Amino acid sequence: MEANIYIVKLPDGPRAPAAIQLMLTLFRPLETLEEYQKRYGDIFRPMIGRGDEFVVLSNPKAIQELFSADPKLFCSGSGNKILHPLVGDWSLLLLDGDRHQSQRRLLNPAFHGERMRAYAQLIRNITEQVTSNWTVGKSFIARSVMQEISLRVILQAVFGLDEGERFQQLQRLLCGMLDTFDSPFKSSLLFVKALQKDFGAWSLWGRFLRQRKQADRLIYAEIHKRRQQSRFDGEDILSLMMVACDEAGQPMTDRQLRDELMTLLLAGHETTASALAWALYWIHKLPTVRDQLLKELASVDKDADPGEIARLPYLTAVCQETLRLYPIALFAFTRILQAPFRLMGYEFAPGTRISPCIYLVHHRQDIYPQPKQFRPERFLERQFSPYEYLPFGGSNRRCLGMAFALYEMKLVLATILSRWELALVNQRPVRPVRRVVTTTPAGGVTMVVTGQKSAYY
Repeated sequence: MEANIYIVKLPDGPRAPAAIQLMLTLFRPLETLEEYQKRYGDIFRPMIGRGDEFVVLSNPKAIQELFSADPKLFCSGSGNKILHPLVGDWSLLLLDGDRHQSQRRLLNPAFHGERMRAYAQLIRNITEQVTSNWTVGKSFIARSVMQEISLRVILQAVFGLDEGERFQQLQRLLCGMLDTFDSPFKSSLLFVKALQKDFGAWSLWGRFLRQRKQADRLIYAEIHKRRQQSRFDGEDILSLMMVACDEAGQPMTDRQLRDELMTLLLAGHETTASALAWALYWIHKLPTVRDQLLKELASVDKDADPGEIARLPYLTAVCQETLRLYPIALFAFTRILQAPFRLMGYEFAPGTRISPCIYLVHHRQDIYPQPKQFRPERFLERQFSPYEYLPFGGSNRRCLGMAFALYEMKLVLATILSRWELALVNQRPVRPVRRVVTTTPAGGVTMVVTGQKSAYY
């Protein structure tokens, strides 16, 4: 009997050397993606490194086919190896299959239901504390302030820490670790393994390794301290994780706890800080947006439940449009094929890496007319499918902290805008730049306090 031969039919793509394409992706990511889409269409095949086939999708129908397929056809965790130095082997981001699903079930309760309501006052209090020293005429870098707020929120939510030496050390070390990759040039350390050399404390990679070691020491000390307790009755995420057991009745090991905690600490504040900085920029760049948002906030009773604030339609639309225009992650998690796969008429072989491009989908003219404009009203005029709007990825790899991130964004913005009058220091357009594996506003958005007012709630 004649053997079946699997015929591979691949899309077109740029043929420049892989090293050049990687540099373009690092230093000109948005422009490069747009140029490739314009030249090669909604499905194209760049070369970015190790010789693996890599396919980029920006067609909602193709993304629907991908997200609707059996998750067992793909590995995704192994496609995130670039993050391994930051989060470790047992991070949810790097797990696949049953281990991924088991770990996801363990962590899921921390980001839903009653836990969300418990975080509301925490978010408000920390926002008020961080901004309490603002004075009229004082300028500040929005992203830096938002990073302090989001990091304090996640540290308290994860560890229950809001003061003390361990809190201050963790805050300093986590910021330092991420600052190692705070530019396109420095981010290349994560993308190019050959650059990950320890030349001592003075070198970028060496400094990162030493900061990570110090952070690990603090995290393991906190885990050990909790292990000595006879009961875990705290309301923080670490307490919830320490009492959780998998299907076999086994609790998480110290290493599993460390890796998941590091994932939550790094991913849980870095992305939100950039999103909040972008939101403040657009709100104060466009007077009509600011005025409509302030009017909506003014309509809310000062004793309103946080859930009511989170349901405000225009505030929600502002956050959605912020994450549409410059999504923090340019791509959803890469799917690595474990078996032959047919998609939109193409035939892909096992080992092919398929990655939905969030940025390109969010800038499709046929879905979002005038896609370069910040227009929250588009989210009030129609609903978008999860294949047209996907700032947190999709399917079984959708960001676990999505609800938490949106909740935090809304409450931080509402708290600040209800207490302070702000303005941009200048009206020059702010461009997005790469920071670690995310995009963030260049310069962090410089703002000035122009007035103080009584809180609406």
